[in-house]
Amino acid sequence: HYGDPATGKRKPEAENVTAYYNLDNGSGRIRGIYLQGNEAVRPIFESYLKPFNYLGADTVSVLNTTGTDHMVFDAVGIPGFQFIQDPLDYESRVHHSNLDVFEALQEDDLKINAVIIASFAYQTAMRDEKIPRKPVRE
Repeated sequence: HYGDPATGKRKPEAENVTAYYNLDNGSGRIRGIYLQGNEAVRPIFESYLKPFNYLGADTVSVLNTTGTDHMVFDAVGIPGFQFIQDPLDYESRVHHSNLDVFEALQEDDLKINAVIIASFAYQTAMRDEKIPRKPVRE
């Protein structure tokens, strides 16, 4: 735990986390990333996605998305982001059902997703500065 999401108060060890990336909506191919209202990261993420634009991963949306694990990081001021994915039938039929099984995975999409996520993690780790943070709530 890096802080209290209710108050936004961070613990000191939260400063050691540069960013949190989340892929939590099934096995659909990554099409981009939500900025969670953090416009300061737009040029960074646009450059991270550029090598994957030809695969359709080219959307950088300022919108927030909810219902995934990145939210608790975002709530305490740690940059937390959810990738935008092809929805397939994940939310309507598969999610937390008896169809949510290994056989439903889209192997080719997951391979591409793994490369994109690894690229984000590597480029983030190699930056001279941390990923820009949103202002902390008072």
